[in-house]
Amino acid sequence: MTGTETAAAKGLHIHRSLLFMLLLYGGMTVVAGVLAYKQVQLYPTELAVEAGIFAFLILVVISSTVTQLFGQQLANRIVFWGFVPLGVSSLLMTLVLALPASPEMIQFRPEDLTAFERVHSQLWRVWLAGPAAYLVSLLLNIWIFNKLRGSGEGSTVGLMLRGAVASALSQAIDSVIFITLAFYGEFDITDLLIGQVLAKVALSFVLVPFLITGGVALARWLDRDRA
Repeated sequence: MTGTETAAAKGLHIHRSLLFMLLLYGGMTVVAGVLAYKQVQLYPTELAVEAGIFAFLILVVISSTVTQLFGQQLANRIVFWGFVPLGVSSLLMTLVLALPASPEMIQFRPEDLTAFERVHSQLWRVWLAGPAAYLVSLLLNIWIFNKLRGSGEGSTVGLMLRGAVASALSQAIDSVIFITLAFYGEFDITDLLIGQVLAKVALSFVLVPFLITGGVALARWLDRDRA
């Protein structure tokens, strides 16, 4: 094998952890937009959150984990590449909506067809709002997370605090952008907006730190043979 061939072969090698996170990341960018159409009540209050929050928090965890292990530059690139599965799924949904339904579905399951078309035909506003909030909040999360790092690896507690602070600040901004663009004028967004901000900030401090440390530990375990 020549030097060029050897370099090419090495260039094709990718960390198992990074491949795993890339696959999961692409899936979450798509499902976040679909889940966002349902608002979930924060019982016992009247406040609510859009269900896409759960997938989006996974995106936050992945972007922070990639930043921790592979650097800010690669994490930013992954954020931009996240538009690819989102764009492809949007185009595919447009095609599916344009195609005629089967006679069987029209005759025997008209309610299912109506529900499908009603929900997904209105997803364009959600999917147009999503990328704006997605880009701003995730790039901000990566920047804050990396900025708080300083020099060196830091402790596990430091990793958890950085993840919590970066997630809380970026997700609060994400909520304002997304809820306003996606639902303003459709209904009173006050309870949804307040609930979304409170829920994301709370989850950022309660859940995200442990998910990030778990993500880093999982990544290092997947790449253990490279150590």
